[in-house]
Amino acid sequence: MNGLLVLGGTMGTELALDVASSLPLGVPKVVLSTVAFSPLLPPDRMPPDLMMVLWAGGLYGLNSLCQSALAQAAGAVVGACRVARVPRFDRPVVGMTSLGSSCLKYMVQLQPELDKRGFDLAVFHTTGMGGRAFESLAAQGQFACVMDFSLQEMVNQMGGSVVSAGPDRLMGAGRQGVPMIVAPGATDLVDYPAWGQMPERFAGRPSHDHNRLIASVGIDADMRREFARELASRLRGAQGPVHLVLPLQGIQEWDRAGAPLHDPEGLAAMMNEMAQCDWGAAEVSRIDAHINDAAFVQQVLAVFDDWLARGLVSPAQGMKAVRV
Repeated sequence: MNGLLVLGGTMGTELALDVASSLPLGVPKVVLSTVAFSPLLPPDRMPPDLMMVLWAGGLYGLNSLCQSALAQAAGAVVGACRVARVPRFDRPVVGMTSLGSSCLKYMVQLQPELDKRGFDLAVFHTTGMGGRAFESLAAQGQFACVMDFSLQEMVNQMGGSVVSAGPDRLMGAGRQGVPMIVAPGATDLVDYPAWGQMPERFAGRPSHDHNRLIASVGIDADMRREFARELASRLRGAQGPVHLVLPLQGIQEWDRAGAPLHDPEGLAAMMNEMAQCDWGAAEVSRIDAHINDAAFVQQVLAVFDDWLARGLVSPAQGMKAVRV
C-alpha cells in the first residue's frame, strides 16, 4: 500500500483509525471525516503521522464546500505519496527519548559521541505522539539500540493524563529484543493542559507551567513507588539486553534544589522502591549524580561501548527500510 485516504462519519472514522494504526510509520494516511480532530476521538487511537481534514457541509450530497475538502484531502495523500521515500539508513540509528533541553539535557552531549561511533541519533519528544512514534519504530526493529530516558508518558498514562503514548509504552523495543538503556527521566510529573484545571487528584501538589499549552504537577511518593514497580514489570519482559541507569540526585531539571518541583523525599521513596524491585535479567547502575550531569552521560556511554565491544549492539542492526 502506497497511501491511505478514507472518507467517513463516526463509524467510518473508527474503522479508518484501526486501519491507519496497522500501517507502518511513514505510509501517508489521510482521513476526511465529519469528526476530524473531535474530542470524541481518543488521542491514543490516532497514528502519530495521521493527517485529518474536516468533511464540512457534506453530510448529505456533494456541494462546492465539501468538494473542496475532498480535493484537498486527495491532494494531500497524493502529494505525500509522491514525495515519500524509503529512508536510506546509511548509518544505524539510536532512538532516544527526551522532553527537550529545558527539562532533560543529556542528548546535547550524547549526540556528538554517538556520531563519532558511527551512529545517527533520533530524539523523540515524549509528549504523547512522540512516544507513540518512538514505540512504533522500535517495534519494527528500526533502531540498533534505544536510549529511553524520558518515561514521563508512562506516568501520564497512570495519572489519567491526555498526554499519553498509550498502555504499551516502553514495550516495543523489548518485544523485538532491541538493546535498551533506560533511565526514569521526568517520571515525577503528570502533565495537563496549562489552559485547563489541574486534575483534582493532584490538588495542592507543586506544579510548573512550562508554557501556555502544557503544565506539570509533581506526583506523591506512593505514585512514585507504583511507577517503580511498573517499570520493573515492563523491563522484566524484554527479550534483549537491558541496562537501567538510576541517577540518585535527580531525574529532571526542575527537581534540583531550589527549583519548583524539588522533592528529595519523593525521589528517595522511588529509588528505595527500585532497590526492592525484581529486575529480572536487566543490569542496574546507581550513580551519585543528576540525570543532567556529565556523569550520567559517561555512564550511558560506558554501557553502550561495552555492548559494542561484546557485539550486543551491531552497526548492522536496525538498518531496515520502511516501505512507503
